[in-house]
Amino acid sequence: MKYLTFSALIILLLIMSCVDKQNKNETTDKGSYFDYSNNDDQVTGGIKMIPIETPKGTFNVYTKRMGNNPKMRVLLLHGGPGGTHEEFGNFDGYLPNEEIEYIYYDQLDSYYSDKPNDSTLWTTEHFVEEVEQVRKALNLNKDNFYLLGQSWGGILAMEYALKYQENLKGLIISNMMASAPAYTKYANEVLGPKMDPEVFKEIMEMEKNNDFENPKYSELLMNNYYTEHILRMPLEKWPKSINLLFEHLNTNIYIFMQGHSEFGMTGNASLKNWDVSNRLKEIKVPTLILGAKYDTMDPKYMEWMASQVQNGRSITTNGSHLSQFDDPETFFPAVIRFIKDVDHGEFN
Repeated sequence: MKYLTFSALIILLLIMSCVDKQNKNETTDKGSYFDYSNNDDQVTGGIKMIPIETPKGTFNVYTKRMGNNPKMRVLLLHGGPGGTHEEFGNFDGYLPNEEIEYIYYDQLDSYYSDKPNDSTLWTTEHFVEEVEQVRKALNLNKDNFYLLGQSWGGILAMEYALKYQENLKGLIISNMMASAPAYTKYANEVLGPKMDPEVFKEIMEMEKNNDFENPKYSELLMNNYYTEHILRMPLEKWPKSINLLFEHLNTNIYIFMQGHSEFGMTGNASLKNWDVSNRLKEIKVPTLILGAKYDTMDPKYMEWMASQVQNGRSITTNGSHLSQFDDPETFFPAVIRFIKDVDHGEFN
């Protein structure tokens, strides 16, 4: 009896030792996520200005690494074109606790990066090669590289995947359809007519007359369209990071590629006829499609996109174009689960 009691005590002590060791390892791992020591970006707090070679010279783009995780690294592609990484400002509130590394990045001609202001560089082809140069500089690879693109960033993410998907571990397309004409049709035939008829008529009249500089045009959009389909909050409650995004927007590149109108891509916009809907079937890498019920993009179309890629998942939030802010309760769990499912080999 004494022997059994002594044996049980030894076993108990061994179990407690293992648990204690495991807890210490977890603490060490957790601490390493926030440890930038012995890295070349420690002195800058994770910031790297990466040189990008172009036919017009070499220019630097801004990146900032948040956290450390050699298995789960997410490069964030902002919208616009001409927007900034500030649209992802609240990622800090959700991804660190999951120990997912994420990288802010301002594309060339966006606020924190160099601005050559050369429209010959404002092409999807240029930006795809720019992302590839950023990937190489940050040592992202097929074992850890997740690409998340929102809005215009979604266009860029799709284009990148169609050329370089062998470098990706996972792809996240947020709030962007695979066809600019389909987006324009949805904006004009579905969302516009849902507005107050007099307001919509006035906006369309201004667009017809190219009266885009009229303060009334912006006022009508902000109060009747943006607060319904861009970010579903009263303007006075919009987060500071989103206000900074709008303050820092490069309108030159935005108008060149997207156009003046918020009801699709119109006029001489260079992306006006962009369409890869027939090529989605070429994307083999695990893909998450994030739509939103009140988005400027058709949520049903985005559900369809997930059925067209070879290995897709669709999530529709209850938010709008910036659903990371107006429905974070759906947005972030979807992103986190996707990344971890892919990482654990459990995505299907």
